[in-house]
Amino acid sequence: MASVARLFGTDGVRGLANADLTAELALDLSVAAAHVLSDIGLFAGHRPTAIVGRDTRVSGEFLEAAVVAGLASAGVDVRRVGVIPTPGVAFLVDEEDADIGVVLSASHNPMPDNGIKFFARGGRKLDDALEEAIERRMGEPWERPTGAHVGRIVDDANGLDSYLTHLVSSIPNRLDGLSVVVDCANGAASFISPEALIRAGATVTAISAEPDGLNINDGCGSTHIARLQNEVRALGADLGIAHDGDADRCLAVDAGGNIVDGDAILAILAISMKASERLVRNTVVATVMSNLGFHNAMYAQGIQVVTTTVGDRYVLDAMREQGLNLGGEQSGHIIISDYARTGDGVLTALQLMSVMRSSGQSLSQLASVVKVLPQVLVNVPDVDKSRLDESRQIALVVASVEAELGGQGRVLLRPSGTEPLIRVMVEAKTLGLAQASAARIAEAVREHLS
Repeated sequence: MASVARLFGTDGVRGLANADLTAELALDLSVAAAHVLSDIGLFAGHRPTAIVGRDTRVSGEFLEAAVVAGLASAGVDVRRVGVIPTPGVAFLVDEEDADIGVVLSASHNPMPDNGIKFFARGGRKLDDALEEAIERRMGEPWERPTGAHVGRIVDDANGLDSYLTHLVSSIPNRLDGLSVVVDCANGAASFISPEALIRAGATVTAISAEPDGLNINDGCGSTHIARLQNEVRALGADLGIAHDGDADRCLAVDAGGNIVDGDAILAILAISMKASERLVRNTVVATVMSNLGFHNAMYAQGIQVVTTTVGDRYVLDAMREQGLNLGGEQSGHIIISDYARTGDGVLTALQLMSVMRSSGQSLSQLASVVKVLPQVLVNVPDVDKSRLDESRQIALVVASVEAELGGQGRVLLRPSGTEPLIRVMVEAKTLGLAQASAARIAEAVREHLS
């Protein structure tokens, strides 16, 4: 990974643990992060502190040790909070007035991968300029603190409960009478999501909630939702909730086993917040991946949509710049800035169920407001994604497909920010047309970028 032009992707630094993402790299990154954040004045002359958490991957154990060692060697006091959702670290950084947050997680990626995510003061993700500054400072000579100036390391047993209390307090009504199946992906949600929903009054059945360090995202969670669909139908539950490995995502399943994606969840929350006059300027932020059906639903409800590139931090940037309080992605990253600084899957589940309980409507009734256009997403691996913008041949194929779709569909072609592949997304008036169009573009990508 160190040979790649830019270490940071759309959500931190990721790679195959102990091959691309090594203990040495983790240590160097944490030292550089401490230096950069100190230099720009975030520490304001006081002894810096950091909150460090991780998901359940076995590699998180040695990577956490490397990060903690790097921070402490740079004079940062570290509070280790153990297994906790990514948004839990963001919350604790803000709540405890810490200077740095670090999460060891590769989110929805397979178990062998891992990643490092940083937060600055206030629990905010780093912008591109700060990430680039960290990369430039890696490996440079520096004056190491000694004696009493090195950082201290403590285990924080109270952080998780503080986060739980915050989550449950975010909803205005209890969830008594609602039954839910929660797929925890054998990840960071395994304890906290069922516990939060139980405390809020719901009847909870947890699945994939027995992490062993090796089974995170293994046939479960938000990227493998079939088991959750079956469990919801078998148990007659009101809904199902699916998280990813670090629990910053939330997808849902209605009582009939139908998937309710991030677009529908975002629409449900936006309409509810508008009705209660809590949606700032009646505007919501979404990404270019959001279905046209979502945009049509928001227009019909008198809600404006601001569109950003893919990545929840870009949604966050737009929300901050325009002072908005709701945004999200089709993938289930939903940001409710009244209560969180980043996408929070457990918070989203609570808010969604709160709307169900207060409205008396089922999830399928609430989600029906979004009439989804057929959408096909094709991942094209093993290609040189850096040359995508240079290929005239691919551009001609895309232009031809767009002309065929007319105003009743669209094409989105982009390199993944977290994986070595190119994503082809097509929406069309029929599934067959979307599939054929996506296959045509994917073949052009393979032919010209392999």
